[in-house]
Amino acid sequence: MAIRRWGLVVSSIVLLAGCASTPPRKDGSTPDTAPMSAGQLLQTDFDRTVTLAMRDNLDSLYRLLDKLYRRNPREWRKSGQPSEAAAVQWVKQLIKKRQPPPGLVGLQDIQVLSVALDPKYSGDRVAAFIYGLADTIIAAHNGKLVFYPFSKLDGQHIYNAARDVEAADWMLLTRRTASGEPLLLSDEMGKGPANLSFEREFGKIIGRLDLVASLLGENVRRIGIDYVQSLLLFNFLPVR
Repeated sequence: MAIRRWGLVVSSIVLLAGCASTPPRKDGSTPDTAPMSAGQLLQTDFDRTVTLAMRDNLDSLYRLLDKLYRRNPREWRKSGQPSEAAAVQWVKQLIKKRQPPPGLVGLQDIQVLSVALDPKYSGDRVAAFIYGLADTIIAAHNGKLVFYPFSKLDGQHIYNAARDVEAADWMLLTRRTASGEPLLLSDEMGKGPANLSFEREFGKIIGRLDLVASLLGENVRRIGIDYVQSLLLFNFLPVR
């Protein structure tokens, strides 16, 4: 009976969350929030924060994917896809399955990034670059996209991933082909207004990764502090 009651409680909470409406902004739009699910009931605030950060980082990479394909249409044509939109969906599926682009099977995370930024690479450089970034970030989170109290995360690995993204951003701007052309066109710094949309998106990813790395250390520290405080304040736990 106790298990049955718990099931009814969970179902009720999920139903109520689904019925609740999100307050609209002044322009009529609503904040980008994930739908309530039963799995969220098992997450701490910290777990939820890391899960949302991962979601937003992948969304940023998908925006960069679209921007890079638009600025470098020759790359998606190398993939054999019928259109730029089809190529974007193809790369998303590769990331979801953690399956490297053709010709890079057996490589992972920073290995794929290194190839993508090699002037000698003749494959779809955009696909390899974005896949390499995504796989690096996912690998730093122990291969997970959703996090729970039992998820094992290493703050140093996530910090390292942030530095890898910084390095990849810098190399994207500075690496050249043998003829002196950029490997990939991205931000524009000409005589007219500068287009720094790529730089801003990279900055968001780096900021989120650094925040999660910092929060991991703080999360462990708070567990110890909360335990000591419970002893000092004699906070007994209920027994019925």
